[in-house]
Amino acid sequence: MNHRIVSLVIACACMLSIAPPVDACSRAVYQGPDGLTITARSMDWKDEIPANLWLFPRGMERNGAVGPNSVSWVSRYGSVVASAFDIASADGMNEKGLVANLLWLTESRYPEFDGDRQGLSIAAWVQYVLDNFATVEEAVDELRDEPFVVVSTDIPGTDRFGTLHLSISDAKGDNAIFEYVDGVLTIHHGMSYTVMTNSPVFEQQLALNEYWKQIGGTTMLPGTSRPADRFVRASFYMDAIPRTSDPQIAVASVFSVIRSVSVPFGISTEGEPHISSTRWRSVSDQKHLVYYFETALTPNTFWVDLNRVDFASDSGVRQLPLAGNEVYSGEVSDAFMNAEPFAFAGP
Repeated sequence: MNHRIVSLVIACACMLSIAPPVDACSRAVYQGPDGLTITARSMDWKDEIPANLWLFPRGMERNGAVGPNSVSWVSRYGSVVASAFDIASADGMNEKGLVANLLWLTESRYPEFDGDRQGLSIAAWVQYVLDNFATVEEAVDELRDEPFVVVSTDIPGTDRFGTLHLSISDAKGDNAIFEYVDGVLTIHHGMSYTVMTNSPVFEQQLALNEYWKQIGGTTMLPGTSRPADRFVRASFYMDAIPRTSDPQIAVASVFSVIRSVSVPFGISTEGEPHISSTRWRSVSDQKHLVYYFETALTPNTFWVDLNRVDFASDSGVRQLPLAGNEVYSGEVSDAFMNAEPFAFAGP
């Protein structure tokens, strides 16, 4: 192991021992034969985090929800989205197979927003990407120039400031991670960036994973629910499961990986601040455009086949209620009901 990796591993270990309370999430991407790409994520949170599924059409007029100098746009692509508190898009896939996921990152520090530049609420970050881009490369090309300032605020009902990083993947298996640390945007872009959890920052997650690769996952894997341990296990298992073009086998395999790095329900230990219960999981088949979903308190996995959804500009916004622990089974695109779109939270 080179000196740089050793230094980063030591730094990560120190950071994890003193980190303030955060919430846990995981994200992993499967790259199979014949262009089969599948992205999975778990949403883990200390308290209940009400979620609903939404279908958003093309042609929606949007704004960044930070006041007079908010960035504005009209959606180019339709999408299915999982909301958080019905004030933010936390996860989703658009009709071109682009997937976006928001995960917690305690180390996030965003640029100061003084109103001179255009701003975008962090609650709309996922939606901006899904609305505007078909591929990771398109998103990176635009966002690296920072056309707006990402603006965060407190989590509803708490005094905890929202600190998040963004992962995206596309139907080709390309990936990018966007992090703001000390006010500076860092983008990790490449086919190899298939796994992300929470703290530490992504570069240090990669260093820890390199250390464990040298030990070998068949010999020993770290077993706690801490973000660094979940990163290592997800990386190993995603590489170990069968590579197949059969979506039934691939989706089942990916679900088994994301479940294996989920946190049991009811776990929230004061002395282990990086551990929070898994509330829901999503798996996105980006080749066949199927978005799978399951929650911790309902017994069934269900899915939305985007090929069956009308995303025309006059098709309207539709919602599938989940916040009341509603139970669904199978393909549910016909179960969505017309609804007014939620408003993104702003500062």
